[in-house]
Amino acid sequence: MTSVFENNQIDSEMRPPEDAITRSILTAVSEQRLPAGTKLGEQALSDLFQCNRANVRRALTALAAQHVVELRPNRGAYVATPSPEEAREVFEARRTIERTLARNVVARASAEDIAYMRNNIIEEARARAANDKPQELRLSRAFHMRLAKIAGNRVLERFLADLSLRTTLILGLYNASGTSNCAEDEHAAIVDQIEARNSERLVNLIDEHLRHLEQGLDFQRVGPRDLTLAEQLSR
Repeated sequence: MTSVFENNQIDSEMRPPEDAITRSILTAVSEQRLPAGTKLGEQALSDLFQCNRANVRRALTALAAQHVVELRPNRGAYVATPSPEEAREVFEARRTIERTLARNVVARASAEDIAYMRNNIIEEARARAANDKPQELRLSRAFHMRLAKIAGNRVLERFLADLSLRTTLILGLYNASGTSNCAEDEHAAIVDQIEARNSERLVNLIDEHLRHLEQGLDFQRVGPRDLTLAEQLSR
């Protein structure tokens, strides 16, 4: 069996295996291929990436620091399962951060930035039409991260990168419709207000957009867990 490490060819010989493991798990989580609660067995990961278990443990520790993985005493590592309370806190934090970022975006966005975001919306719609959920999720997250980059606050950008990944876990676990994409028309409206340089309306739209996502949560729902760990990481 060809390993994930070989298939993806994501590491050079100079990089430690834990980097490959970390990136592969982060990518799989961001594309909802690794749902909340998935067990991340040390031996299984060691076999997949053809490395020793010490490399795996270092990767899992790094992922735990990013709140993507939970290390449970005497039970091992699992993809984090945010509680309903944590889900609400994550959305509250995102609204706070993205409202602040939005105020800076209006003054800083260039024509190139606006063109990028409009193209991102088109590509997101294509991915949705093609039922390419991983690509749709990548593009949706990229839209919000572009806003953070335009705003020019690297500290808040890093916070948003962490929170947006945790949001993906939350939506995969609790979204009532079983989907997790941002609405195309809401993204388009956000870009319209950036182009119009309407700071107040932009801040309100960002807030409404995130509240709309949060309102779609159903805390009685549990997402499906159909694939093996190897399948989830290698797709």
